[in-house]
Amino acid sequence: MLGFKKKTNDAWLIAGLGNPGDKYARNRHNIGFMAAQKIADTYGFPPFKSKYKGLIAEGSIKGRKVILILPQTYMNVSGESVQPAAKFYKIPPEKIIALYDEIELPPGKMRVKKGGGNAGHNGLKSLDEHLPGTDYWRVRLGVGRPPHKEMDVADYVLGNFAAEDDKWLGGLLKAVAEHVPQLLDGKDSEFMNKVTLDTKKD
Repeated sequence: MLGFKKKTNDAWLIAGLGNPGDKYARNRHNIGFMAAQKIADTYGFPPFKSKYKGLIAEGSIKGRKVILILPQTYMNVSGESVQPAAKFYKIPPEKIIALYDEIELPPGKMRVKKGGGNAGHNGLKSLDEHLPGTDYWRVRLGVGRPPHKEMDVADYVLGNFAAEDDKWLGGLLKAVAEHVPQLLDGKDSEFMNKVTLDTKKD
């Protein structure tokens, strides 16, 4: 790890967005946390440590330096954690990846894009407010819309995944973690295609 800090402009910052605490651990809104944790487990990252109002783990993925962060600020102010971490490690927005829940995608689907709007997502609103630019990568993890029109969206995303969701959820998290090196190499289309193919098998 010698020289890590000197080379951090070669590093990536992956932010899993969610809410801290056991109460929220299985919420749909916390799928970003789950994805970041799966990446940490898959590539043997050391335990997360408290830093920058979040939990931080430093490691490498296929030879690339990566910092994982789970903001502990609550979703609505995620930027208060991600921004100081990005500043310390000298990581520009275009080398930041945000993992988060997307109600406009069916459960188990994923889309990725660089830059764009926040579509009303409170976590992205906070990142937009605090980062020096909005040209970061967005990995949208589908959780679907509420099953009933009268159900409040906030209640839905703050509700837990059902037991029957575990099969597609596990497959999606595994595929995102396995193929994230493609995204780090700038091959976003390949990343999305590989995740799509893998999740179709489930």
